[in-house]
Amino acid sequence: MRKIFIAGIGTDVGKTVVSAVMVEALKADYWKPIQTGNFFATDTQVVQKLISNTESNFFPERYVFKEYMSPHVAAEQEGIEITLDEIQLPETSNTIIIEGAGGLLVPLNRTEMMIDLITKFEAEVVLVVQNYLGSINHTLLSVEALKSRGYNILGIVFNGTPHQLSEDIIIDSSGLKMLGKITKENEISKRVISMYANQFEYLKQ
Repeated sequence: MRKIFIAGIGTDVGKTVVSAVMVEALKADYWKPIQTGNFFATDTQVVQKLISNTESNFFPERYVFKEYMSPHVAAEQEGIEITLDEIQLPETSNTIIIEGAGGLLVPLNRTEMMIDLITKFEAEVVLVVQNYLGSINHTLLSVEALKSRGYNILGIVFNGTPHQLSEDIIIDSSGLKMLGKITKENEISKRVISMYANQFEYLKQ
C-alpha cells in the first residue's frame, strides 16, 4: 500500500481540492483521520462528490468535531482527547491519500502534532501551498520541518491565484519539485477535478 499524506502550509490552502485531484488521478482511496468543523459537510463527503472513478474507497474519520478549531481545542470542548494510538490506518491494498487538518504543527493534544501522523504512517508527503503575503515564509518553514524529520517529500502543489515570483523562490529555495498547479476556479466540479488529475497521472509509476 502506498501512503501519500497531503499536508498544507496552513488552514484553508486547498488540501481538500488537491486531495480530490490526486484521488482521481491515482484512482486512490481517501481518508481524513481528523475532521474539525462539520456544519455543512465533511471533507470526505466533499471529495467523494468530486470523484468520477468507481475504484476509490472513502474511509470514515477517526475523529469528527463540530467546531472549526485546532483539533486539540475542538476535542477538549467535547471532552475528548485525541491519541495517536487510536488512529489506525484503514486496511486497503490500494494507494491511499491521507489528508491532514490545518498545518504541520497544529496540535492534536498537549504533546503530539499533525506532523506526527506522517511518522506514524510512514507516508510520502505532498505539500500544498497557496500564495498570500507570508506564504514564502510559511512554506519554507514547513519544508524545514519535514526535512528535519527525514520525510520523503514528493513535492509541492501550488493552489489558487498564481504568483510566479513567489513560486520560483519557493522552488529554488526548497529544492523540491513542483508537482502541479491548480488555479482559482469559479466552481470546483467533477469536470474540473478530472481536468487537473491529468497533471498527476505520472505519479502512478
